[in-house]
Amino acid sequence: MSKDLVVILTALNLEYQAVRGRLADPQVHPHERGTRFEVGTVQGTSCRVALGLTNKGNHSAAVIAERAIQEFSPAAVLFVGVAGALWDTARLGDVVMATHVYAYHGGTSEDDGLKARPRVWEAPHGISQLGSHLARVNDWADDAPDNEPAPQVRFGAIAAGEIVQNSKVSAEARWIRQHYNDALAIEMEAAGVAQAGHLSGAPVAIIRGISDRADGTKSSTEDRNWQPRAAANAAAFATRLAVELVGEQEQIAMSRAAKDRSADRSTEHVSIAAHNSTVGIMAGSVKDSTAHLNTAPQVTGPTDLVAELNGFRENLKRHHVEGALDDDTFPEALAELDSACRAAGENSSDSSRRATMALKRLRGLVADCPALAAELAHLITAGR
Repeated sequence: MSKDLVVILTALNLEYQAVRGRLADPQVHPHERGTRFEVGTVQGTSCRVALGLTNKGNHSAAVIAERAIQEFSPAAVLFVGVAGALWDTARLGDVVMATHVYAYHGGTSEDDGLKARPRVWEAPHGISQLGSHLARVNDWADDAPDNEPAPQVRFGAIAAGEIVQNSKVSAEARWIRQHYNDALAIEMEAAGVAQAGHLSGAPVAIIRGISDRADGTKSSTEDRNWQPRAAANAAAFATRLAVELVGEQEQIAMSRAAKDRSADRSTEHVSIAAHNSTVGIMAGSVKDSTAHLNTAPQVTGPTDLVAELNGFRENLKRHHVEGALDDDTFPEALAELDSACRAAGENSSDSSRRATMALKRLRGLVADCPALAAELAHLITAGR
């Protein structure tokens, strides 16, 4: 994972330019399949941002998000842009950060009508907590025009579909009111990005500036005036969030390094004691005059990692047999595990990166099984 880099994606050029204007010295980073990213730093900071354009729609957004995660292994993915407000809770120009995302077009058509079958993705706890903190501090926004209130950050559900919603009375509008009346905003990309993050194990945040009311006035002069302001507000909050995310990752890395140094010193003291005297051990083992106290298996090379992954395969199968993994998730998890095994067994410059990314995707698939997720955390560290 690149602890100093955050991916920011947008659907429209207007939104892209709002973010790009906050970056210093953006440089083109072409992907081998033709997608063009720009990588720069948030002005006045060391936080790197890889900026990309997905175009409209959940499908396109999912593909580009997955591509960006594979290319950059970012600390997080932020999807930034404008959206329509569904109710009067959010004002024009306010920013909505998703607590969860609805893919509201899921359903089944039956004789007695259309029944909702939504998919839902919750925002990662850490990002939600950080976003709430920044909203309380409330120093992220640019100066508002005279006689206008400063934009506020709202937290709630965002509905993502496959159509431009611009009516209060259409069948689609009634459907949303009936099944998703807690959603604050509506747009067309968040579900795709959330799914890509879930499968890749990458944290995702959806940040939208309110530019219209999704009520039939979307093409009005007022809407055209509010779009750039809403995009600028979303970009301001998103880049501030990116800076804080990178700073938090650096603090976590420093803390872990300090703990590792402390653990190394403790192990050294135990080794010396074992060499010079008789040591009573309640749990663990002694080998070559060194005491090992309930430590995790140490993976020292590709062969060891492949062996560990094959051991994990048995745990995966057991969870499936016991019903902890459903029949849809299990084959996907096996496919990602096979990819990790192949990469771990290769001797190439990017084999470690490919193994790590496959394990991250696998962790996203088994996130509902804490024991498997914990074992994968160890294997991901070893894969690096």
